[in-house]
Amino acid sequence: MKNKIYLSSPHMGGSERNYVTNAFDTNWIAPLGPNVTGFEKDIETYLGNKSNVAALSSGTAAIHLALILLDVSKGDEVICQSMTFSASANPIVYQGATPIFVDSEPETWNICPLHLEEAIKDRIKNGKKPKAIIAVHLYGMPYKVDEVIAISKKYEIPIIEDSAEALGSTYKSQNCGTFGDIGVLSFNGNKIITTSGGGALVTKNPDVKQKAIFLATQARDTAPHYQHSEIGYNYRLSNICAGIGRGQMEVLDNHISLRRQMNAFYQEIFHDIEGVSVFTEKSKDLFSNHWLTCILINQQKIGFSPSDLRIHLASLQIESRPLWKPMHLQPVYKEAPYYGKNISEKLFATGLCLPSGSNLTNEGKNRIKIGIQDFLNKYL
Repeated sequence: MKNKIYLSSPHMGGSERNYVTNAFDTNWIAPLGPNVTGFEKDIETYLGNKSNVAALSSGTAAIHLALILLDVSKGDEVICQSMTFSASANPIVYQGATPIFVDSEPETWNICPLHLEEAIKDRIKNGKKPKAIIAVHLYGMPYKVDEVIAISKKYEIPIIEDSAEALGSTYKSQNCGTFGDIGVLSFNGNKIITTSGGGALVTKNPDVKQKAIFLATQARDTAPHYQHSEIGYNYRLSNICAGIGRGQMEVLDNHISLRRQMNAFYQEIFHDIEGVSVFTEKSKDLFSNHWLTCILINQQKIGFSPSDLRIHLASLQIESRPLWKPMHLQPVYKEAPYYGKNISEKLFATGLCLPSGSNLTNEGKNRIKIGIQDFLNKYL
């Protein structure tokens, strides 16, 4: 049986082992140490824009701490992009707050500025001004930054910028993760770089970074004994995982180039195939890392559904996956308010994520190409 081709598997650069070995040799195994500090500095240098970075155990932890830092608590409301992974929304509930979901727009598949403002106006009318906006750069594609920031400023509602999938993506040449009041990164095993599991909180305010680290290390007060005046969390990244991250930062730009080549690879495969479109930038302002390349399939035009192609690829040991199911369609959030029409629902119904790993070999690409072309030949 042929080896399975995964959607997005970890891709090591080679020097990660050196950083990890050094952590063992120097006995820096705990959630602090030179790799943690160095990894934070590496990310700060990469992002620029006066970024301050706190390395954490996950992107979910970063969103949770961002909500705490923005004083979101029980009874509050937080606006969240509906089409996203559940980790964008779940921390809202951790805080006892209510998520208010907003539909996507078709250009970037991200939060729709029109429906965002509609939601804010309606919540204010109902006597509850949202405490924060969680906007997501989906699949590495930057959201409509200028429009969302303008609305944020107009209503004085801070932005939590979920850049979990968008490290290396830019909007008007500025790095994603640096636009919001607080930015969020993820280094999960399937991301463009990985620390095995991990994430980061990004802020321009060094005091906010220190507060995030304080909360992430069980909120231990300065004292010779263990004293706590606030509730804290075990959210700090370990020195071992940070060592992996330091090695990964050395190959980040190469990974981005390879992911973008995968997007071009699929554009070539589906070139002139009526009924299939590859998700890519619609504006020169946008630069996507193309963490995952996605396609939309018009079944009426082409004769097959995303599920048909997914099942065919699975029979060839090639993984593909439906797009994120919108949060407002999830059973756990069926009672949550939602503003929009049906853009995210249409995307979910017609979209498919294709293998996009930066470590795909020529042999793997050839298997994918032949598999897709054989399938297409049945309908063309």
